Amino acid sequence: MADGPGETYDRIAAHFSATREYAWPEVETFLDGRGGRRALDLGCGNGRHTELLAGRAETVVGFDLSRGLLGEARSRATERGFDVGLVQGDAAALPLRPDRFDLAVYVATLHHLRPRSRRLGSLDELARVLAPGGRALVSAWATVHDRFADEHGDADEGFDTHVDWTLPGGERVPRFYHIYAPAEFRADLDASALSVAETFVSSGNCYAVVGSAVATD
Repeated sequence: MADGPGETYDRIAAHFSATREYAWPEVETFLDGRGGRRALDLGCGNGRHTELLAGRAETVVGFDLSRGLLGEARSRATERGFDVGLVQGDAAALPLRPDRFDLAVYVATLHHLRPRSRRLGSLDELARVLAPGGRALVSAWATVHDRFADEHGDADEGFDTHVDWTLPGGERVPRFYHIYAPAEFRADLDASALSVAETFVSSGNCYAVVGSAVATD
């Protein structure tokens, strides 16, 4: 039986972090011209996007299920001189106050949650902790990615799978993914407490700019 996502990423944290040096262009574009008092990196991993948020907000929280990845994020913050509060926990049950964050990113994490009820729960939790008028960027791996497009590119619904991470020495560690069809991604967002400002597909991922309430950019 495969480990849960926390245990999985604890096992691969150091090697995974070494391959995740740079921020995604889509995150950089989302953050351009945005800022706020408090920011949240939900599923922060090694802190590469937390570092960007630290330049956009007075206070930044990095949140992840994996203690190993949080350790990598702490090391990055220390080495690069940015301040962050790191919190370990479940994205579907955030131990954070409501209406707290003006800005958030939730990238490459939603697709690791199962079943669908937990994915929807995590979207509702994001809506709960966003301040009125706050904005977040959400992403998930998509069926239109080159890896899946031949078989699933035209699908209206996504599917569950495992994708192995190969450690130095050849050990293969399976990671759970729910691969989202773009229409399904939008449907789950619409079923949540989030308001959707924009959805798009880029680099094989579904993206959405969302808020806790309808707002105009």
